[in-house]
Amino acid sequence: MKKHNFSAGPCILPQEVFQEASQSILDFNNSGLSILEISHRSADFVSVMEEAQNLALELLGLQDKGYKALFLQGGASMQFLMTAYNLLDSKAAYLNTGTWSSKAIKEAKLFGEVIEVASSKDKNFNYIPKDYSIPEDADYFHCTSNNTIFGTQIKEFPKTDVPIVCDMSSDIFSRQLNFEDFDLIYAGAQKNMGPAGTVLVVVKENILGNVDRQIPSMMDYQVHISKDSMFNTPPVYAVYVSMLTMRWIKKNGGIAAMEKRNAEKAALLYDEIDRNPLFEGFAAKEDRSPMNPTFNLKDEAHKDQFDKLWKDAGVNGLSGHRSVGGYRASMYNALSIESVQVVVDLMQKLEKEIN
Repeated sequence: MKKHNFSAGPCILPQEVFQEASQSILDFNNSGLSILEISHRSADFVSVMEEAQNLALELLGLQDKGYKALFLQGGASMQFLMTAYNLLDSKAAYLNTGTWSSKAIKEAKLFGEVIEVASSKDKNFNYIPKDYSIPEDADYFHCTSNNTIFGTQIKEFPKTDVPIVCDMSSDIFSRQLNFEDFDLIYAGAQKNMGPAGTVLVVVKENILGNVDRQIPSMMDYQVHISKDSMFNTPPVYAVYVSMLTMRWIKKNGGIAAMEKRNAEKAALLYDEIDRNPLFEGFAAKEDRSPMNPTFNLKDEAHKDQFDKLWKDAGVNGLSGHRSVGGYRASMYNALSIESVQVVVDLMQKLEKEIN
């Protein structure tokens, strides 16, 4: 039975990426060696790292614009700490839109004053705050572009002279933005780019080196830049699979093509959520995420019936996060519209069975 994988992360990746990545475990580049056993200093892997860094900048339109791409360890959660370690000298501004921005705020408070410019906690993070102001003397402004748990996405980013730091873990490479508006972007690989185990950091070099504190080497972006992401042994396989996924994105039309596909998938599912009398969306309509639609049954008495339908149909990962309940259909770049149609058909089937 075909599986339809809506897992929030680790998540679905393109089948051709799985095939090439699996072959590399047995024999990488016809070397007779597995990618799991080659030296990270070997010419074969150095070329992988260089291509991965170049592809990230190319896809984001940031080549030759003063940015560096890094592949590090510790996931986005480590970046909650590293961004503040490297950038927070006196105070920083944070937009609180969910669990991950809340955790980023907690880490930043270890290094200086944190101004929470706005929060949607009052409604369990089901919307994106607007009309807030960013202090002109803040060292940086931090936001989370897409909220995996609550199913919201920032559609318009603030205009400010303060450096903008953005956690794009769950919507990286999924939509076109003017990425030059951002001074530092980070994204855990396991949501839309690769397997768990690495995090992409894209940073404008001129924002670094401006804090008074001493930074431990492993936490210092400038150290990692100077060593081309090889200050310590990198997560070889995670970087390799991320590179393959970025190749796939480029080959299939780049971010513009991904955005078009994602909009079609989102429209298909959200239209059914709004039409079907048994379901209701969780997030405010104007802030809905194309990546992570969240929705609930209006009557929980139908839960067992619907759960059996989607599980019997080979659907995986549709249960909502415990903070929200209900359902979450994570629809990353590699998910086909056919899989979305399966869920829509099941929602309609439930409606017919009940009525």
